Amino acid sequence: MLQELLGALRPDDAVLSEEAADDPARLTASRVWIVDPLDGTREFGEPPRPDWAVHVALWADGDLVAGAVALPALGVTVGTAEPPPPPAHRPGRSRIAVSRTRPPVEATAAAGALDAELVPMGSAGAKVVAVVRGEVDAYVHAGGQYEWDSAAPVAVARAAGLRACRLDGSELRYNRTDVRVPDLLVSRPGIADAVLAAVAGAR
Repeated sequence: MLQELLGALRPDDAVLSEEAADDPARLTASRVWIVDPLDGTREFGEPPRPDWAVHVALWADGDLVAGAVALPALGVTVGTAEPPPPPAHRPGRSRIAVSRTRPPVEATAAAGALDAELVPMGSAGAKVVAVVRGEVDAYVHAGGQYEWDSAAPVAVARAAGLRACRLDGSELRYNRTDVRVPDLLVSRPGIADAVLAAVAGAR
């Protein structure tokens, strides 16, 4: 459905999707939609789990310029058109979202340094939305993803005033020849530097 809509509404734009063959023409296109129609397949197959998502982002002229993440099981969609305000600081221990199946050692190190609680979740989109909504304070991922896993969540996080970067603090880049994204941090600005320092110490 997403492919058909984009083809009808934006026929001159390129599309990079998990569910379609990669067309190298996107590398020279000025506008590229980066789409993951179902992020969190395992969670989708375990109803009533809500931590699966739909990702749609627009890369244009060298950067992410728009994006939306839908959590259909919760009836929630967050996007860059009307970004939520930055989350308020929560009282109590910090909480760091991590993979349900492979929480990285970097997250464990950050949790130890910040006396934080690790919170396993499914979809990358669900984890980032949890940071956007103030349910957790950060999301730490290592071990590899693909551009469609993080493009829309990162666009939304940036619009909401969150820090989104690689685990070495460098900029995230999209619409590249190699679509792998090795690692990711999305965090409230107030603890981002502490998380990055803890990760650096663990590497």
